[in-house]
Amino acid sequence: MPMPNVGEKAPDFTLPVTLQEKVSLKDFAGKKNVVLAFYPLDFTGG
Repeated sequence: MPMPNVGEKAPDFTLPVTLQEKVSLKDFAGKKNVVLAFYPLDFTGG
């Protein structure tokens, strides 16, 4: 899947929250604002 360009809508995706629970981008449909932040260096020395 290609990376979306700035200003484009993000594709729907699902991620685990806990071992039993998942959250999807579509769960936030109709909300005024959703902020997505990705940072690959979480819990690293980088």
